Amino acid sequence: MTEIRPEPEAGDDDFVPSRILVAEIAEAIDEDNGARLHALLDPLHGADIADLIEQLTPQRRQRLVRLYSGEFDAEIISEIDESIREEVIEQLPAEVLADAVREMDSDDVVDLVEDMEGPGRETILSALDQSDRAAVEQSLNWPEHSAGRLMQSEVVAAPEHWTVGEAIDYLRSEDWLPDQFYHMILVDPRRHPVGYVTLGRLLSSQRGTRLRDITEDSFRTISARQDEGDVAYAFNKYHIISAPVVDDHDRLVGVITIDDAMTVLDEEHEEDMLRLSGVNTDSHVSDSALATARQRLPWLVANLFTASLSALVIAQFEDTIATLVVLAALMPIVASTGGIAGTQSLAVAVRALATRDLNRSTAPRVIRRELVAGVLNGLGLALILGLVGMLVFGDARLGAVLAMAMIVNQIVAALGGVLVPLTLERFGLDPALASGTFVTTLTDVMGFLAFLGLATWLLI
Repeated sequence: MTEIRPEPEAGDDDFVPSRILVAEIAEAIDEDNGARLHALLDPLHGADIADLIEQLTPQRRQRLVRLYSGEFDAEIISEIDESIREEVIEQLPAEVLADAVREMDSDDVVDLVEDMEGPGRETILSALDQSDRAAVEQSLNWPEHSAGRLMQSEVVAAPEHWTVGEAIDYLRSEDWLPDQFYHMILVDPRRHPVGYVTLGRLLSSQRGTRLRDITEDSFRTISARQDEGDVAYAFNKYHIISAPVVDDHDRLVGVITIDDAMTVLDEEHEEDMLRLSGVNTDSHVSDSALATARQRLPWLVANLFTASLSALVIAQFEDTIATLVVLAALMPIVASTGGIAGTQSLAVAVRALATRDLNRSTAPRVIRRELVAGVLNGLGLALILGLVGMLVFGDARLGAVLAMAMIVNQIVAALGGVLVPLTLERFGLDPALASGTFVTTLTDVMGFLAFLGLATWLLI
């Protein structure tokens, strides 16, 4: 009898395992029902199984691995988040892990073992054939976060003098070819890449056509030492599908495909988002509460020290606040609005730096734009707060102080959101790592200083 599953609840994401399915799998694990667990997981894609594993508690995860271990393949292992991947690998039987590793392309094996040490790493490497192990170890010799670590060593190459017929016959006769590839790379006698041909052009051309006559204009090589972020940027900018990787002597050593480049882009965007929030880039939703607190505490402590600067500014105006207590209620309005504006400007600037849209040549134009935007936002908010000061508190001078302080803080926030990350990058620091703390401190200090300073001058 075919099992009828409940329809997904409204609001469930089509590309994320439903809450009902997760609950059913948790129930099967709790009941130690391996047959039911297999029935639930077998129809799923490897990436969905990886998602499910990440959603489980550590205890259920361990029991799932025990019940389903025989079905773990390369796709599931490579899709599991790095934060728990090693934990899962340690629980897999050696023969299952060996079979899965042998199915992987060399770049996936490198990704799997580059952060591992000791017996775990050796277990995976020893499962590979001698030639595959040599290819992985060669990739590991390249610098971390370089194209050499990102590339796969399985390269489909051919002499530049071959014809289409010779190339097709070669492809049909080989059984080692990668599961997915997009180009046949042409090399000279010294194995220097000189061009490539797409599979579409290869299959649509006459057998007697020379490969060198149907090469693509998009051809470009990438040094194995090139930073992976620059590689991803090049793929995105020039719409590259795959690119050959060369060593220090310009010899072909591997190829990078678009899926790996886009993964790097996604990881860099994720890192920027986390760093802007002061969160460790290794954080994951599957982390324990203790691990999460330990990762975040240093940034919170740092924020205590920066927040103390605002407290020092406020302390200088104790007499002013004591004379006009309403100022204490209005101070957070100026500071928080400036903080939001600074965060908006900062997010745009950090993103533009990552995509190379913000550089030395475009910086003056971007700074002028942010300055004008800050003035316009300040004037708009000043009008609103000026009216509030007059209508709610019945004091036109208080309204004027609010309005002027808001204009000052919006300008500071807009400029700080651009100038702080630009300055950090100029000194070789990651703009996403510390910009948020500096910009927030700047807007708070300047907001309190402008508001309380103007109040002291005009109202006391």
